[in-house]
Amino acid sequence: MVVAEYARANFNTLLHAATSGDLALVECADVVTGEPRYAISTIARDGAEYTIALFGHLAPSNPYEACEPPRIPQNLGQPARGRE
Repeated sequence: MVVAEYARANFNTLLHAATSGDLALVECADVVTGEPRYAISTIARDGAEYTIALFGHLAPSNPYEACEPPRIPQNLGQPARGRE
């Protein structure tokens, strides 16, 4: 399975934010129900101003009930054909 470029870019942004101390867990409100959601976010500072970018929320229940985990190929770790 190939990861989409936007997802790879967002993941790299999260890694950078984590290593620079700019990653945060913030409480938000669900737009439909108003119930609290907890979102993984980056925090950018410009002088006294802060910008929060939401990247995704934490599942309130078992995430395996909401999505199927990726299948690991049988040949994981094996050299690709033509590169032996």
